[in-house]
Amino acid sequence: MSTNNFKHRSSARTILRGFYILLLLAAFITGINPPDINASSSQVAVLRIEGTIVPVVADYVERGIKQAEENDSTVCIIELDTPGGLLSATADIIKTIMNARVPIVVYVSPRGAWAASAGTFITVSAHIAVMAPGTTIGAAHPVSIGEQMSEEMKKKTTEYSAAYIRSIAEMRGRNAEQAELAVTESKSFTSTQAIENKLVDFEATDLESLIKQLNGRKVKLADGREVTIATENHDTNKNPMNWVEDFLHKISDPNIAYILLSLATIGIITEITNPGMIFPGVVGGICLLFALYALGNLNAHWAGLLLILLAFILFIAELFTSAFGILTAGGIAAMLIGSFMLFTENTQVLQIDPVLIVFVVLIIAAFFVFVLGAIIRGQRRRSVTGEEAMIGRVAVVQTELNPRGTVILEGEHWTAVIESGSAQPDEEVIVSRMDGLKLIVKKKDISK
Repeated sequence: MSTNNFKHRSSARTILRGFYILLLLAAFITGINPPDINASSSQVAVLRIEGTIVPVVADYVERGIKQAEENDSTVCIIELDTPGGLLSATADIIKTIMNARVPIVVYVSPRGAWAASAGTFITVSAHIAVMAPGTTIGAAHPVSIGEQMSEEMKKKTTEYSAAYIRSIAEMRGRNAEQAELAVTESKSFTSTQAIENKLVDFEATDLESLIKQLNGRKVKLADGREVTIATENHDTNKNPMNWVEDFLHKISDPNIAYILLSLATIGIITEITNPGMIFPGVVGGICLLFALYALGNLNAHWAGLLLILLAFILFIAELFTSAFGILTAGGIAAMLIGSFMLFTENTQVLQIDPVLIVFVVLIIAAFFVFVLGAIIRGQRRRSVTGEEAMIGRVAVVQTELNPRGTVILEGEHWTAVIESGSAQPDEEVIVSRMDGLKLIVKKKDISK
């Protein structure tokens, strides 16, 4: 898990959140946002977290828990299946859970799911932690982060994360020692082991079984109130991500963000080399905005991003200079290095697939070789319009050139002046230049 921006959010994150809020407002206006449900003391709110933990997931959890509070739900269940994610987003989720005014249950499900890395912190922070059979929890060591981190920084990060999960476990009455081992030794637990080591409270085969077992359990909320969960005659209110949250979650994937950045490059360069096409430029601009949103959320390394930007500049420069591929080769090298550097400070689950990097770089290189080849061929091709297109053409004399007369060139009549001598009707002459709308011609050398 990355510790960037853990204690303080940067101004860039604030701008990205503003962008997200605008999209969320759009969803509300279109009426697709999930409708509020009438308050009911027997209502069970259910949220679903699946995939990596990124800022949009923290916003979704905050919205879901707030709606559960407003609806006076008896409990809010968070179904969890995650390989991990950003510590900054995880901390936001934990703060929301810790300060909730409704009991929060984290349920690691379905069978085969896991609460790895960041998921361990979230599960331990719940009022009640439950796992489905066949699920796992643990492997929360933060130093699977980039190799650029110094040994001293790795040690500090591990110690901080260990203290953080210990404090959470102690607050919830869980086994702090075992929780700490999940961080310091990347220890993992099956559902049975997690119950034995008092990391979670019990096991439930499915959601309905969980809800039944919750009935009558007491939890203490942040405000000091002790409440009893009543799930008899309950109504289940499933509150999944709305379309905006789901879309932003999908693009907040390193591989998707990288593909969007590559599409943005191709689209914008296509528009630059072919002004007026519009469509490639619009698509490229949209892809660029979404890519920047995702890169900002994923703590992209600025050095990697700048190298990719340098690659694009070199590609564009190649199109307008005669560098014979040298700039393109430099651009490919810069993009390859920048791509591998882009997410070096993130955990393995938030890295770009190396195969994808090689594939995308090859595609972009092939694209620019094709464009460059088209430009070179265009420069070598004879002009088909204007004065240059007329030079060297063969015309047939219509009226005697002595020195002035008329000729026929590709079915059109032209006034012509012969450079020297004269030419009789039906003789062939060659256009040597133009003087306004008048052709200057010379006799065709019939000896060739």
